[in-house]
Amino acid sequence: MAFRRVVITGIGAITPIGNNLEEYCNNLFNGVSGSDWITHFDPSKFKTKFACEVKNFNPRDHFDRKELRKLDLYTQYALVSVKESMENSGIDLEAIDKNRMGVIWGSGIGGINTFLNEVKGFIEGDGTPRFSPFFIPKMISDIAAGHISIKYGLTGPNYGTVSACASASHAIIDAMNYIRLGKAEAFITGGSEAAINEAGMGGFNAMQAISVNNEEYKTASRPYDKTRDGFVMGEGGGALILEELEHAKKRGANIYAEVLGGGMSADAHHLAAPHPEGKGARHVMINALSDAALNPEKVDYINVHGTATPIGDGAEIKGIKEVFGDHSYDMNISATKSMTGHLLGAAGAVELIASVCAINKNMVPPTINHREDDPEIDNKINYTFNEAQERKVDIAISNTFGFGGHNASVVVSKFTD
Repeated sequence: MAFRRVVITGIGAITPIGNNLEEYCNNLFNGVSGSDWITHFDPSKFKTKFACEVKNFNPRDHFDRKELRKLDLYTQYALVSVKESMENSGIDLEAIDKNRMGVIWGSGIGGINTFLNEVKGFIEGDGTPRFSPFFIPKMISDIAAGHISIKYGLTGPNYGTVSACASASHAIIDAMNYIRLGKAEAFITGGSEAAINEAGMGGFNAMQAISVNNEEYKTASRPYDKTRDGFVMGEGGGALILEELEHAKKRGANIYAEVLGGGMSADAHHLAAPHPEGKGARHVMINALSDAALNPEKVDYINVHGTATPIGDGAEIKGIKEVFGDHSYDMNISATKSMTGHLLGAAGAVELIASVCAINKNMVPPTINHREDDPEIDNKINYTFNEAQERKVDIAISNTFGFGGHNASVVVSKFTD
């Protein structure tokens, strides 16, 4: 059975280094750090006092007061990024069959702000339950997909994906496969997350997963550096319009890139730690390349998961070397989390967008904040340290790995008809 081809015809982003696609891509290539002191709550008693927050975002610029009662911050980020992607896709909603366009959206945690605020209100009260009628529908991690479909009247397949930090990548792969198989003509897909609050920071601090380098908060996200001490929490959203090729061509759409394939795997190893030999990472990249019908030597760039955790970075590199062999030294890889922080369930979306930017600009975004080589990691690989590098990028892979051992990789290419 021949699969139909799937292309990207719209992109939107709201991130710690840019509140739209153009700002985001420019700051990626300029090596801008999104890390700063936390403003969402008072972190003075927390081990970590910094994060990569979205800046200059006023919800009232996008939603009225009545709407905001129903929208957790993660859903706000979803709707803002989707709006940009729909606008630059040029899709005329009156000219398409809305039964053939769906929404698949990823979020690892969903409305944790809503949960925290509602429980705080109860605990601080006299024991009388006074919960908002919007508490549950505002909190659940599938509700962003629901809001998107309601806003645009899309009645195709609609659901959310939850696989921790691989959530958005799984959403994108599902959307690609439905279009390939003829189940729909187009999807809004991607992911959003907003977990920089007392519960999110406290929980990850307790796991010793996030950096506590408050003295050097601007440069604390250091993938592959000997001094790395964990990831920096990020937030935001990334949206992509995936469309069947002939459907896109018929309406004269601008095509950013083609989605060639996706891979999925499980570590089957540990709640939060990756397999130390990178078995899950190796398996998922092999699956992605097979799905895309590509030889490893065709890949120019990998946007790695690269969170800056002591174990995770080395495990992913072991997986890459097993899959790509000597070609590992011919590719560029980079960890854009060094700039954006880790957007958890949204990471797969904003990092696939970074890969598309690399393809369109023939420029690889850097892994910033590198100071000292880690002798435990192969330093002959080109990690694109500290400065963007020009190179022709025809094919790129975006890797994401989530707690629970969920792995997903997406392969994109420059579009050629």
